[in-house]
Amino acid sequence: MQPRTFYRATALTLGLGAAPFAFADTLNVGISGDPASLDPAKITGGVWEEDILRDIYEGLVSVSSEGDIIPGVAESWNVSDDGTIWTFTLRGDARWSDGTPVTANDFVAGLRHQLDPKTAANYAQRLYPIKNAQAINGGKMPVDQLGATASKDGRTLTITLNEPTAYFFKSLVLPIGYPIPAHLVKEYGDTWSDIGHIVTNGAFTPTKWVSHSELTTVKNTHFHDADAVSLDGVDYFPMEDKNAGIQRFRAGELDILRDFPASRYQWLKKNLPQATHLFPSLGTYYYVYNLKDGSPVTDVRVRKALSLAINRKVIAEKLLDGAVTPATTLVPPGTAHYNAQSQPGLDAPYEERLDTARALMKEAGYGPDHPLRLTLRYNSGDEHKRIAVAVAAMWKPLGVNAELRNTEANVHYADLMAGNFEVARAAWISSIDDAQNFLQLLLQKSNNYGNYQNTEYQSLMARSDTEQDADARESLMERAEKLALAEYPLTPIYTYSSRNLVTPDLDGWNNNALDIHPSRWMSLKDK
Repeated sequence: MQPRTFYRATALTLGLGAAPFAFADTLNVGISGDPASLDPAKITGGVWEEDILRDIYEGLVSVSSEGDIIPGVAESWNVSDDGTIWTFTLRGDARWSDGTPVTANDFVAGLRHQLDPKTAANYAQRLYPIKNAQAINGGKMPVDQLGATASKDGRTLTITLNEPTAYFFKSLVLPIGYPIPAHLVKEYGDTWSDIGHIVTNGAFTPTKWVSHSELTTVKNTHFHDADAVSLDGVDYFPMEDKNAGIQRFRAGELDILRDFPASRYQWLKKNLPQATHLFPSLGTYYYVYNLKDGSPVTDVRVRKALSLAINRKVIAEKLLDGAVTPATTLVPPGTAHYNAQSQPGLDAPYEERLDTARALMKEAGYGPDHPLRLTLRYNSGDEHKRIAVAVAAMWKPLGVNAELRNTEANVHYADLMAGNFEVARAAWISSIDDAQNFLQLLLQKSNNYGNYQNTEYQSLMARSDTEQDADARESLMERAEKLALAEYPLTPIYTYSSRNLVTPDLDGWNNNALDIHPSRWMSLKDK
């Protein structure tokens, strides 16, 4: 990796009448991990993956520099009076990076690809509101029966829902709503997204990928808004060691470091005040319990005791330097049109909670003389390790011996999805401002790592999805969160604040609650 000033190289232009020199600006971004794939259907759901895919793909709708939904490939849209039929009119100048037009057929192909059981997409359930989607994903219907159709001229996409779904439109900013190049799939099949084949329709397109080292992209000159894109490319550098990332940022090798250790916040604020960005965001850091038969945490008394014994204030203020807020809710406070519901018992003084936790463990048959042995898993990173060590120490007085295990992010989340854990660190940072996007963590198969099952919860959430009155929908979701958290399927630990290092030489970065920062809006100042 070279410092950015070396990338901003001077290039001789030979064309007659052209300016003698042009500057090439490549943005260098440190991200939290390596993407699992460049296929939107095959990512694990990491924020770093969404950052990359948001730069190289564009859905029907896009995101502004402030994090607001704006037109993307669709120039306009409307919904039927009953809320079940969405019609999108596509712009005529949308192109893949090889110059091929982006059509409604590419969006139909993308939706079918997400739902095809052979794809095994992690987030296919997010598309279940579409007619026949669940049956298709379950292998009970062919993909061509999906309620998504393209007009003959390829300019109109029609999506038919089973019933009105309040969150559906917002979810189209996510990778589940991205198109795939149908012409490339026809030519290369499953390898269409390999780095040697891939074309994309976003502001940038990938050209080189060295796993766990660097992903290189260049400006997509066929992008419909290419004239407004200042950068010539974006390079992404996976680095789970965020302290090493800080050093690279200080050396000028990175323009952006996505996330830094909270424990470094006060130092960074003092020493790099113009570059240090801390902003309240919609994200929750939590521990999830595996509820499968035979797991030591199937007893609700044990789960409650483990939750009560975690001193969130110490974690937030001491371990993480006050850069986060202790959490008692799954849905972050500040989520639009929602009053987050706290897990029972977490408002009591800590010593009182610890006494209650000891009593619960004793009832469950555990204590210092008969310890509970369990494994606590986390993905690699100094911050996750420090929290895990602290939590294990907080559990020790209950007679809990926690063995700590860590793996890289992609492996960690793959194991969570497979149910290969007892207690594990997880997090959800939302790309849409809607409580449903957090509550689905206890509903959707791919995100419901601990396999929490409650028919009343499922019913409340199903009713909230179709409820058109905003206040009534809020009430249903609040009841659902209160019900679930009382069963302790997970334990919230802290509410995120987005933490980024951003070079003062960068224009177009705007702090926002969703911590979404598409590179297409950014530019590097000339020195």
